[in-house]
Amino acid sequence: MGENNIGAEAGQYVSRGNKATRTGFGEALLQAGHEDESVVALCADLTGSLNMHLFRDAYPERFIQTGIAEANMISMAAGLATTGKIPFAASFAVFATGRVYDQIRQSLCYSNLNVKVCASHAGLTLGEDGATHQILEDIGIMRGLPRMTVVVPADYSETKRAVKAVAAHNGPVYLRFGRPNIPDFSLDEDGFEIGKSIELHPGKDVTVIACGIMVWKALEAARILEKEGVGVRVINMHTIKPIDTLAIVRAANDTGAIVTAEEHQIHNGLGDAVAGVCARNIPVPIEMVGVEDQFGESGKPDDLLQKYKLTTEDILEKIYLALRRKD
Repeated sequence: MGENNIGAEAGQYVSRGNKATRTGFGEALLQAGHEDESVVALCADLTGSLNMHLFRDAYPERFIQTGIAEANMISMAAGLATTGKIPFAASFAVFATGRVYDQIRQSLCYSNLNVKVCASHAGLTLGEDGATHQILEDIGIMRGLPRMTVVVPADYSETKRAVKAVAAHNGPVYLRFGRPNIPDFSLDEDGFEIGKSIELHPGKDVTVIACGIMVWKALEAARILEKEGVGVRVINMHTIKPIDTLAIVRAANDTGAIVTAEEHQIHNGLGDAVAGVCARNIPVPIEMVGVEDQFGESGKPDDLLQKYKLTTEDILEKIYLALRRKD
């Protein structure tokens, strides 16, 4: 990753097949345990779903199965952190944020403890479990907390790099990942630095800033428009907080229009974070792809993404709108 945070040559970003980010989390957690005996893991009765059985089997003395008691899990993680351990406390995103907000706010953030809250099965792509489990507000909940770092990797490989960076970071972190298999395209040479985005595709006409599963869709949109002579800069904003202000301001200055894309409510998520940076520094037309103040519902992930307008085609539509507003 160079001075301007530009990743590998854009044409190198091709899918190597589909893998789940939760699989990357489980494998990377095991590796973190190999590298640092201070790493401990806690899970709220979802070991298999979060692929934490790898860590459990390798280090049973460093693994705590808390059962369906998420608030207790966070409090236990806080206690372990005060002894010098590096706790990774994991559950489904809806439980890892909404159910335990008080414990995260008071025990982790207020005390600035070195606990990693790891949240799987986030967003609409949880699928058939429906609205009660498809949390779409978690990024906003977590980024509003003082001292909390918020990380949303784009694919399996980046999730592995993110876990390594999160383990080395001192302080509370919220790490968000998902359930389904998605394209794995990011490259190890891109690196992973908390707070530093990665430019995946060059462009001078408009910028798409995306996180999570929407990064690949943003790349697809950029390639389609490249054939039409439209230069779309694509930025993988894997860290929502601290946001990469420099990259956003540079993109706004260079391209004059921005589209954000996230599997989250547009309110208080990535879109609002980017808009806040632009409002304070360099106002430009901004369009947002995300869920617009709605709950999810039960369904197949792809069907839900289409219904709630989180597809490549929806990114294209917003790009065209942003370009018209820019002109």
